[in-house]
Amino acid sequence: MIERLEFYGRCGVTEEERRKPQLIAVDLELEAAVDSAALSDRLDETIDYARVAERIVALSTTVTCQLLETLAEQLIGMLFAEFPVDRVRIWIRKLHAPLAMVAGSVGIRFERTRAAHLSKTQHPGPAPFLQQQLARLPKGRILDVASGRGRNALYLLAQGSQVEAIDRDSDALAALESAAGMRHLSGLTTKVLDLETPPDRPPSLGQACYDAVVVFFYLHRPLFPVILDALKPNGILLYETFTIDNYFRHQHPRRWEFCLAQNELLRLTSPLRVLHYDEGEHDGGHGSGPCYTARLVAQKMGPDTSL
Repeated sequence: MIERLEFYGRCGVTEEERRKPQLIAVDLELEAAVDSAALSDRLDETIDYARVAERIVALSTTVTCQLLETLAEQLIGMLFAEFPVDRVRIWIRKLHAPLAMVAGSVGIRFERTRAAHLSKTQHPGPAPFLQQQLARLPKGRILDVASGRGRNALYLLAQGSQVEAIDRDSDALAALESAAGMRHLSGLTTKVLDLETPPDRPPSLGQACYDAVVVFFYLHRPLFPVILDALKPNGILLYETFTIDNYFRHQHPRRWEFCLAQNELLRLTSPLRVLHYDEGEHDGGHGSGPCYTARLVAQKMGPDTSL
């Protein structure tokens, strides 16, 4: 809970009202699963309310809008995109109402669940596995492979990382650039790249260029040596995609070749040091229910890697 977060913002129906910043207050209540933090006493296993407050002020002070409803929607979208919260309650108000007969504040209250937000916007938030493992990722240069419209790239940018997003869909990358601009997130570069042409010889991603590589729900087996080459020594690979169980249980993806066999991800990344691995039924963060995936966090060995 954050009570009475205050800042000056530009929000008003008239141009005159928008020209001069007004004092705005936000009260916020976030619901999230934080039981593990109560036992571990680790900040990265709960919601960092200092970071939440920082992001609300940063976004609110750069937005100009006519309605508080518009500002509230942008804040709610940011909270679901950047923090592992399940429900948001927000009260946003102008502390000095531009009405002579109102002695107090004027404002609005919204309440929204993550599921309702995804249904409303059709823009899924970051993968839950990425949020869970964020503390393992360095803050440096991160490559998002087959990024699509960039749900994970946007999240990493909001955490302060430099992100290079690659995908063969130029329209998806353009949408990502637009979303990053609207959220005032810096550090993004994009590159249109077909990773499967020719099929058996994927293009190079560079040698020891990235502090981390993230791959979600994309599988092209010849690409693994290229990904490993692109990691810096001590760099982190974070990977999640469908297993064959999902094909048999849900008939997705449409071809079994797009799914991993049991323990196959371990074999494909055998030169790396495994920090976390599991297979089973997980929330993929797409809003369409659980799916069967393999999830891996692994580190490229370097001169100062402790064994």
